[in-house]
Amino acid sequence: MRSKKNLAIALLCAGTFLSPVVSFAESLNEALALAYANNPSINAQRANTRSIDETVAIAKSGYRPVISGNADIGRSWSKTKSPTTSFFTCDSAGCYETTSGGTTETTLTPGGFGVTISQSLFDGFQTQNNVNAAKAGVMASRETLRNVEQNILFDAASAYLDVIQNSLIANYRVQALEFLNEQVRSETSRFEVGESTRTDVAQAKARRSGAEAQLSVARAALRSSKAVYQQLIGKEPGKLRTPKGVHGLLPKSLSTAIAVATANHPVVKATNHLVDQAQFNVKSSEGSLLPQLSINGQVNRRYNVAEDTDRDSAQITANLNVPIYQGGRVSAQVRQGKEVLGQRRIEVDGSVNNVRAAVISAYSQLEAARSASIANKTQADAAKLALEGVVEERNVGQRTTLDVLNTQQDVLNAQIALAQSERDLIVASYAALSAIGKLDTATLSLKVAKYEPEDHYELVKDKWFGLRTPDGQ
Repeated sequence: MRSKKNLAIALLCAGTFLSPVVSFAESLNEALALAYANNPSINAQRANTRSIDETVAIAKSGYRPVISGNADIGRSWSKTKSPTTSFFTCDSAGCYETTSGGTTETTLTPGGFGVTISQSLFDGFQTQNNVNAAKAGVMASRETLRNVEQNILFDAASAYLDVIQNSLIANYRVQALEFLNEQVRSETSRFEVGESTRTDVAQAKARRSGAEAQLSVARAALRSSKAVYQQLIGKEPGKLRTPKGVHGLLPKSLSTAIAVATANHPVVKATNHLVDQAQFNVKSSEGSLLPQLSINGQVNRRYNVAEDTDRDSAQITANLNVPIYQGGRVSAQVRQGKEVLGQRRIEVDGSVNNVRAAVISAYSQLEAARSASIANKTQADAAKLALEGVVEERNVGQRTTLDVLNTQQDVLNAQIALAQSERDLIVASYAALSAIGKLDTATLSLKVAKYEPEDHYELVKDKWFGLRTPDGQ
C-alpha cells in the first residue's frame, strides 16, 4: 500500500512541478513574414493602393490632347414631280415639239470621315491642382496600407501567442487530469484497505470530472486559436517557439514614444495627406471660375458615290470661354470643398489625440503585464513549494486528501495565470510598437521581400495609353 501512495505522490509531483513538454520550433518572425506576404487583407489593400495610383494618370490627362475620329455613310432617294409643258422649236432641219417637266428621281450615296483634335491651353489651373490632389491621395493610400500592415502583423503576433498559450494550458489540463486519475485509483485502493473514506474517493472523482470538463474547454480554445492563426498567417501552426518580445525596440520613455508616434504613425500621416488633397480640391474648384482657353482642329473629307465627287476641308479654332454665371453651382462646390478641408484638419487633431491615447494605453498595459508576469511567477513558485509541504504533511497524517487536491488546484491556477501573463507581456510589447507606428518589416527585420508601392506608381503615373496593368492583367 505504501508503494501505491508513493506512486500517487510521484505522479502528483510530475504533474505539477514539471513544465509541459511542448516543442516549439517555428519562430514568430517567420510567421509574421508569411502574414505580410500572403494575408488577404494586406493584399487587398495593396490592390486598392495600386488603383489609387491611377488617379494621377487620370488627372494628367487634362494636359493632353483629345483625339477622335468620325465617319458616316448614308443613302438618300428623292422623287420630284413638275407640270408638263410643250413648245415648238424650228431649225434648218424643220420644226418639232419639245416637252419638259414630269417626274424626276434622284438617288445619292453621301459619306465622309474626319479627325478632330482638341487641346486645352489654359483651364484655370484645374489640371495642375487635380494632379497635386491625386498625388496627395496616393500618399494617403500608402499610409493607409502601412496601417493595415501594422494591424495585420499585430493580429498575427497575437494569434501566434494565443496558440502557444492555449497549447500550454491544454497540456497543464492534461497533466492535471492524469494526476487526478491516479488520485482516484489511489484513494479507491486506500478505501478498500481502510486507509481512506468514501468522502476522499468522492472528492477525487469530483475533481477528476471537473478536470475533464476544463480540458474540453482548453482544447476547444486551442482549436479556435489555431483557426485564427491559419486565417491570418495562411497556414496551420506547426511547432511554435516562444518569442522574447520586442521590448528592446521601444523608446525607453513615454514622452519619447508619444513624440515618435505623432511624427511617424501612419494614421497621422494619412490624415495630413488628406488635408493636402482637400486644399488642392478647393483650388481646382476655384479654377472653374477662371477663363478657359482651348484650341480645336478638324480635318474632313465628304464624298458622294453616285456623283463620284468628293470635297476636303480643314479647320482650326481657338476657343476662349469666360465664365460669368454658372447658376451658383461652382460657388457651392468651392464652399463645400472648404468645409471638407476644415473637416480634414479637425481629423488630424483627432488622429493625433487617438494615437497619443493609444501609446499611453499600450505603455500602461505593458507595465501592468510586466508586473503581473513577475507576480504570477512568484505565485507559481510559492504554490509549488506549498504543494510539496502539503504532500509531506499528508504522508504523516497532518493533511487530508482535500488539502492536497486544493493545493494542486492552486498550482494549476498559478501556472495558467503565469502562461497568460507571459503571453500578455509579449503581446503588449507588440501593441506598443504598433502604437508608435513602428510595427513593420524593417523594424522587425523580417526575412521577406518588402512591398514597395512606389514601384507601381512610377510605372503608371505618366502612361499615355495601354489597357494592361503592369502585372499583365
